Amino acid sequence: MFPFELQVVSIPVKNNFRGIKSREIALFEGPAGWSEFSPFTEYDNKQSATWMKASLEAATKPAPNPLRNEVMVNATLPNIKPAEVEKVLSSFDGCTTIKIKINDFTLDREILIECLKHVPNAKFRLDINGGWTLEEAVVNLKNYEGEFAGLIDYVEQPCLDIADLKALKNETGIKIAVDESIRKFLSSDLTKLKDVADIAVIKWAPSGGINAAINLIKQISLPVVISSALDSSVGISHGLALACAIPNLYGACGLATVALLEGDVTSNSLIASNGVIVNRRVIPDRISEFKVDNQRQKWWQDRADVIYEGSLI
Repeated sequence: MFPFELQVVSIPVKNNFRGIKSREIALFEGPAGWSEFSPFTEYDNKQSATWMKASLEAATKPAPNPLRNEVMVNATLPNIKPAEVEKVLSSFDGCTTIKIKINDFTLDREILIECLKHVPNAKFRLDINGGWTLEEAVVNLKNYEGEFAGLIDYVEQPCLDIADLKALKNETGIKIAVDESIRKFLSSDLTKLKDVADIAVIKWAPSGGINAAINLIKQISLPVVISSALDSSVGISHGLALACAIPNLYGACGLATVALLEGDVTSNSLIASNGVIVNRRVIPDRISEFKVDNQRQKWWQDRADVIYEGSLI
């Protein structure tokens, strides 16, 4: 049986993000403080076990010594309509780096144009989630590079195939970041990513925890952006601890995503203020406002028990 009592919440999402309307999160308190176990509900037990390992470490072990006390963060825009841009950006105080979930140039160039009306000095990160073929990536990036010259910080996971990423690197002047190429292949030789990418995007929970993430970062040997998986402030606090502990941080991190939720488990949320978030632990004092019903509580408890008892971690 999972050794801690779970407190499960469901928090509505402001905009369509990963196709979900509400983010379910299981929280628990250990000797080192509060932690979050929140693999998405469609993840199987094996995949979720990596998240459990991370959550147990965060609840039972102290964070590594920080090298910095605060972290610059980027704004994150789901794939939204241009008319929604101003409202979403208003939740990311002082952020001048903007990460945007995009499909292609024709559909989404207007989102970048609208962003520049509100943040004239913006730099963009284009997140494709591996959705392009090599041919589509070449065409789209040439268009983005042509119209927004010098404003594209990097493109995140334009293709999934490593060979395609390597070929694309020779076709574009835009930096390439990898996310899924890391998360989905943790047991692979990730040293080869240096040949196909410029930046590694790392998330504390899908990596198996802060220490596992630090080992990954050493193995990959690329500049790093620490990102989140639509966490509550509890999960964000562990992402912040990771971001504050690594020397090779690349610019702003994707840790301001509590702004994409309609609420939070704490009254002192970890959100952007003047473009940064200060590193600190969080006490969730608003759990009761978002608690799930008994059926969902049991579903999460059973899920945690099966993963833990099956020694999947």
